Amino acid sequence: MLIRSKAPLRLGLAGGGSDVAPYCDLYGGAVLNASINLSSYCTIEPCNDGTVTFTATDREETFTAPCAAHFAYDGLLDLHKGVYNRVIRDFNDGEPLSLKICTYSDAPAGSGLGSSSTMVVAILTAFAELLHLPLGEYDVAHLAFEIERLDIGLRGGAQDQYAATFGGVNFMEFHEHSRVTVNPLRIKKWILSELEASIVLYYTGVSRSSDMIIAQQIESFKSGPGKSVEAVHQLKQDAGAMKDALLRGNIRRFGEILGRSWETKRNLADKISNPQIEEVMGVAQAAGAWAGKVSGAGGGGFIMFIVDPVERVRLIRTLNQLNGDVVPFQFEPDGACAWSVPT
Repeated sequence: MLIRSKAPLRLGLAGGGSDVAPYCDLYGGAVLNASINLSSYCTIEPCNDGTVTFTATDREETFTAPCAAHFAYDGLLDLHKGVYNRVIRDFNDGEPLSLKICTYSDAPAGSGLGSSSTMVVAILTAFAELLHLPLGEYDVAHLAFEIERLDIGLRGGAQDQYAATFGGVNFMEFHEHSRVTVNPLRIKKWILSELEASIVLYYTGVSRSSDMIIAQQIESFKSGPGKSVEAVHQLKQDAGAMKDALLRGNIRRFGEILGRSWETKRNLADKISNPQIEEVMGVAQAAGAWAGKVSGAGGGGFIMFIVDPVERVRLIRTLNQLNGDVVPFQFEPDGACAWSVPT
């Protein structure tokens, strides 16, 4: 029996950064995001040869070792090790499992679509199917957050794990002690269709680590109230304002808030923007884009642009003349899922 799973990647629309501690512990955070039909995938194959094999086919990385209850983190497939370690400890009485885990993602790591967290959710969801674990959506998302942020020690917020688990368009609220409230938005179909037609998603071709950017943001928070804290206050307010604009179908207003949020966000840390990003932004706006914003922590990855659908083709043609790629997408209403395949 094979176990397969998938979990959707997400577009961070507004409020990103307010889900990162210590900001959300002190002030509370709010994020608006939407899952899309690019996903992370996992297959688990139980074995009886006494070994464990983790493979990320898209990264061309493989880890193989004799069965153990815990594997040390050394930079090689730590996400896979992290989920395995926690599942063995918390749900299998510390008894090792002999198995093969194979994964791949529709987007590269460091793309700004939450691919690392989404992969953790995909692997964890597959384990829940394999071991028949009684985990609800909040359980999976919170456990994925703990594995990535506490066990492995990767810095970042919590929105990605919840977006991958729940799917759809959500307004999320972040509280102290890692408490999260997910508010699914009931958006009319015509509004989502209009938003989809108005967004052009562009991959810069630059994969970046969000760790240094987030670390700089965290240090700014710890230094006390100042420009960084005020900037995140604004990003959080933008999430609420963008939610209201979206529910009313005011896509032009949505674009205005997106542009304002980018201007606020780019001042949070030195590496959020760079000359390449600024060049792409300028070219896109000259080709009709109302506004643009880098998805995720910044520094590279994907940029989403808002444009009048009538001007969409002109914008795409212009962007395709640059070094990156325009990536088609649709919104994905469903979150992580898993299924069994007879062998």
